[in-house]
Amino acid sequence: MAPRFTVTYFVRAADAAEAKARALDIALEQTVEIPRDAVPKGYVEDEILGRLENLEQDPAGRPGYLAAISYSEDDVGNDFLQFLNIVFGNSSIKPGLKVEDIGLSPGILDLCKGPRHGIAGLRSRAGIGDSPLLMSAIKPVGLSTTALARLAHDFALGGMHYVKDDHGLVDQRTSPFEERLRACVDAVGEANAKRGGRTSYVPNVTGPATAVIERAKQAQEAGAGAVMIAPALTGYDVVRTLAADPDFTLPIISHPAFSGANVVSPDCGFSHRTFFGTLHRLMGADAVIYPNFGGRFGFTQEECLSIARACAADIGGPKTIVAAPGGGMSFARLPEMRAAYGNDVMYLIGGALLQEPDLVEACRRFIEAARGAGSARDSADSVGGSSVPDSVTG
Repeated sequence: MAPRFTVTYFVRAADAAEAKARALDIALEQTVEIPRDAVPKGYVEDEILGRLENLEQDPAGRPGYLAAISYSEDDVGNDFLQFLNIVFGNSSIKPGLKVEDIGLSPGILDLCKGPRHGIAGLRSRAGIGDSPLLMSAIKPVGLSTTALARLAHDFALGGMHYVKDDHGLVDQRTSPFEERLRACVDAVGEANAKRGGRTSYVPNVTGPATAVIERAKQAQEAGAGAVMIAPALTGYDVVRTLAADPDFTLPIISHPAFSGANVVSPDCGFSHRTFFGTLHRLMGADAVIYPNFGGRFGFTQEECLSIARACAADIGGPKTIVAAPGGGMSFARLPEMRAAYGNDVMYLIGGALLQEPDLVEACRRFIEAARGAGSARDSADSVGGSSVPDSVTG
């Protein structure tokens, strides 16, 4: 018998009988996709068919139950997308079902090597210790390459650790990808030379299927410090493929564009921690951008902290990655965010700095504020340890 991994689903149901019926339907739908009476005896029934392992009323008080269903590694076929298909393929189309957690098996951990760098590698590239990482974004779409490169230069001169493209910057006529890549690498390099810094430029390589890998490798050859990909647009296996490629060595930062429908419903899709934490680590992202609490996207503090904990949790092999909350970041919110997240985080700030009359000085003030805001707790712990109360793990 092959080892089995487990997926825990929230199942909306009026009572235990309905929940059990729906859970058994998931077990069929996610594996054999035929009526239970038609499942062949022997190997298919004993090994391939999903198995309901546990059913309990939802402890969070939602109107439903948590169903733990196990699946055989044999059904995965050493294929990451088939793994995702088993986790939530056809059942994702049915209402009132949500993936709450994934329990990994040795075979899945072997298939998913995870990130190449993780949070430790991103810090090392930036030349910092255990303090938070800082990232900014050049924007908006429509500016010329020269204007975007100037922004990248000034962000780097101000001391930001990573300077990324806005996720809407691709290959527009106002700033073609290759032109922008060369100009921004040079601009950040010039700023680093002036201040003795180690800022990395992060181009957005999201694009057509035939272009993503090529752009990522162009970025590496040009001297970029990382790449950014929106997995929900490019496909999740693109990130895993790059992370596992021995000839590609840059960190990968994921962007959440097009992924909102996976998490925003209270009883459909994925839990925030599973989607932005577990799955992104398995696919090989080194940092995961997601909307911060208190911003314009509606994620709660509990949901955001659950993502950060999932990025830092021990899941049996893959390196810990860095949570990168963005959206609504400002000077005024730094103390609140540092109190919530601790040190193991990458703060993404864009528009708030671009509003300042002197961008370089604004970056320097932001960095000092980020350090000062958390100084009282820096020696204590971080989001990966005990600083986030257990009651807000989501």
